[in-house]
Amino acid sequence: MRAKVKEVEKIILGIDPGTSIMGYGVISVIKGEIKLLAMGVIQLAKLGDHSLRLQRIFERTVSIIDEFKVDEMAIEAPFYGKNAQSMLKLGRAQGVAMAASMTREVPATEYMPKKIKKAITGKGAASKEQVAAMVRSIVQFKQDPQYLDATDALAVAVCHHFQGNSVIGKQKSYSGWDSFLKNNPDRKI
Repeated sequence: MRAKVKEVEKIILGIDPGTSIMGYGVISVIKGEIKLLAMGVIQLAKLGDHSLRLQRIFERTVSIIDEFKVDEMAIEAPFYGKNAQSMLKLGRAQGVAMAASMTREVPATEYMPKKIKKAITGKGAASKEQVAAMVRSIVQFKQDPQYLDATDALAVAVCHHFQGNSVIGKQKSYSGWDSFLKNNPDRKI
């Protein structure tokens, strides 16, 4: 007689980084079934100083990881835009969120926006509204999020789950500072 094996639950945190509004979505996966645990945004616009915004991103990311006992984090990589200053700020927000996950030894994987959209909708050029509608049908939630940043973050988490269960190419993943520096020797100061 075989012993009944308990299905391992995986908790994934998805982050849509931003310096005015940062979206987050937390899902659990049991036997391939996705369940929404939390979704929302972190309002940062009222914090005038950029360093205070980064501090808030770090603190809230750590608190979400701790509250939900997150196993893995997925984050949207900054897309390349025309405004270098905006890109720099967005890159800092992403880096701070990744650093928060590393302090809790939670592996962080980054995904390009087109990869996320393609995983969720089948089209790399899908609109935020299309992504929101598809992620709602995949995860089966009723609440109407106030901001599309929350559904974008949820899409990042779902994309990560889909990538982990397929043989599609691996994304960049880091389990700590040593791992990050080993894979990015050009970023050492």
